[in-house]
Amino acid sequence: MSSIATKNSSASSKQRALFAIADRVLPGSGLGSYSLADDIRLIYSHGKGSRMWDVDGNEYIDYVGGAGALILGHSHPAVVKASKAQLDRGAHMFGSLNDVAVMLAERLVDDIPCAEKIAYATTGSEATGYAMRLARAFTGRSKILKFEGAYHGNHDYAIVSTFPQQTGTYPQGVPDSCGQPDATVSTMLVCPYNDLDMLRRIVAEHHDDIAAIIAEPVQRIIPARPEFLHGVRALCDEYDMLFILDEVVTGFRLCYGGAQQWYDVRPDLSTHGKVVGGGGPLSCIAGRADVIGLSDPRLKGRQGYTYFNGTLHGNPVAAAATMAMLDELGKPGVYERMNGFADDLCRETQQILDRHGIPAIAEHTGSLWQILFMEKTPRNQGDVLASDQESMRRLDTLLMQQGQYVLPGVRRFVSTAHTAQDLEDTLRGLDSACREFSKT
Repeated sequence: MSSIATKNSSASSKQRALFAIADRVLPGSGLGSYSLADDIRLIYSHGKGSRMWDVDGNEYIDYVGGAGALILGHSHPAVVKASKAQLDRGAHMFGSLNDVAVMLAERLVDDIPCAEKIAYATTGSEATGYAMRLARAFTGRSKILKFEGAYHGNHDYAIVSTFPQQTGTYPQGVPDSCGQPDATVSTMLVCPYNDLDMLRRIVAEHHDDIAAIIAEPVQRIIPARPEFLHGVRALCDEYDMLFILDEVVTGFRLCYGGAQQWYDVRPDLSTHGKVVGGGGPLSCIAGRADVIGLSDPRLKGRQGYTYFNGTLHGNPVAAAATMAMLDELGKPGVYERMNGFADDLCRETQQILDRHGIPAIAEHTGSLWQILFMEKTPRNQGDVLASDQESMRRLDTLLMQQGQYVLPGVRRFVSTAHTAQDLEDTLRGLDSACREFSKT
């Protein structure tokens, strides 16, 4: 396995030409909010199973997994077969139902614990935006309460106190981006994660205005304390607010029933993407029929109608890929093996960190994991901000140079495709990275 350092020192003419184009036509040579430093940036050509290759042929163990969407790894045969078969039948329809979207909808209603109905969207960001809109329409209230540090997508209502540089302005949120209207920020209330006492105080004061509380069950790498999610549910019941559980990451990821099964909690609405989508352009909102029913297009022009629409809603190729993915995830032992890999990986990673005297912990919930420079499991965004984030990014950069694809400072994922060989190679690379880390 070649390292990124070796690749960068002798980048091919093809890669240099592609970087030159990217530098000229893409902001920061990136495809979103991530743009790797020059010494570790790369351009991928393809992936298979748990591994990816750049255009120079260097090989990497992939722990990014399409931001968690590729739970079966790259190019899983069943997903490829289903996608190709649907492409032969048609890649896109609009304005009317397609058979695959209908069949998938029935399955999602059966498989998502809170689902009485589902409504399709295209991305996780769309799903959370629609869920907030539904909550406002259903309750007649204007505000949404979110938790500091939570990522609920890229729209103006979501990027409030998602990347705060300091904490403590509760319940007032802070905008995360230039160009955000003040009006959107003012409709969002913010509370520290896992803090039921603070949540109760904020809700008691503002409940007349709060349409819903939206929460991630695992906020980046911070797991919800079980009593916390149950406390959110109880408060929503007490004050007639809706509980939106953002399962874009955790749905069909922690276990087949997602965080709703993992934590034994039932929200009014849940949002799903990544695994729901099979790596393609599809997401959904699941939950109560009386809430989701407000988006019924036959209600246009009537009181309460809530607008949903998107060119790719119910895309048949993504729906076929999702059906194939769910078939694989439903097989016996899949989650036990995947989460067991994460158990082994984090346990042995911790042993290597300890042996090198590196003050970090290997954290995981199910198949979500990360190396954090702190002493114990974080409880909220304040704990994360207080950690040694510079050291975390430095070690992650060294891991990239050891042929492990991890975005520095970002949560990572295990897939069903990771193998015993991946574990061995990962630990060997970590040991080398730790030796280099200890020199500086």
